[in-house]
Amino acid sequence: MIDKVKSTLAGKQMVRKAGLASRAALSPVERIECSLDLVGFASELGVESGSMVAGFWPIRDEVDPRPLMDALAQAGCSLCLPVVMGDELEFRRLEKGAALEPAGFGSMAPGTEAEVVHPNVVLVPLSAFDRHCNRIGYGKGFYDRALSGLEKLTPLVAIGVAFAVQEVEEVPMEAHDRQLDGILTDRGLLKAGD
Repeated sequence: MIDKVKSTLAGKQMVRKAGLASRAALSPVERIECSLDLVGFASELGVESGSMVAGFWPIRDEVDPRPLMDALAQAGCSLCLPVVMGDELEFRRLEKGAALEPAGFGSMAPGTEAEVVHPNVVLVPLSAFDRHCNRIGYGKGFYDRALSGLEKLTPLVAIGVAFAVQEVEEVPMEAHDRQLDGILTDRGLLKAGD
């Protein structure tokens, strides 16, 4: 059993490294253009007006979901951003013009005066993904724990957001890993079960 766990962890590290290397190979202009391409697929997400959508503040060379978040807000959704609180994520309502502050790992989010909310749609950052909508994050488990907790409070849709080049053949999965409902890239929406 220990050998299997070590093998899975080693496999995850290799997949994470491959996805991050592919992402890092994109030029800054390609990153911007691919991030803007996400907006063209916003309607495919099936997010209903009135939904509370958790986006994320891009770090390093991540895809930038902010244009997509703006499109969802214009379609009648409310927005929030995650804040690292110890080993957990807290989601705070994002209001237009609100001041942002550091929220952990180089991200930004509304301050403590913002309302804490429970999103029913979560846009999830990732290092790599596969055709089955399995994702691998950065190895800290923040989103695995957050999604598990939110699912106890509300019907939840979790959609990975990434560059298409971050796709890998297979993401090694463990019992605590959650398959996403979809992955949105600059090439369109991949749905679980397709």
